[in-house]
Amino acid sequence: MNAEANRVIDALGGTGAVARMCEVNDSAVSQWRKDGIPRSRLMYLRAVRPDLFGQKRRKPAKVAA
Repeated sequence: MNAEANRVIDALGGTGAVARMCEVNDSAVSQWRKDGIPRSRLMYLRAVRPDLFGQKRRKPAKVAA
């Protein structure tokens, strides 16, 4: 089992909740508990929930017109 993956998945509400967030099936997230969260999904989860990773949410950059 991957302790970090379990911590993140549990903090997000469990396997089903993470599966819905990432638009994958529950069995995929269950596999992440064993193998770790894939890098692309981890990047997404860090972006939407930086608080779980010890990061502060950044404000979007202003784009000049």
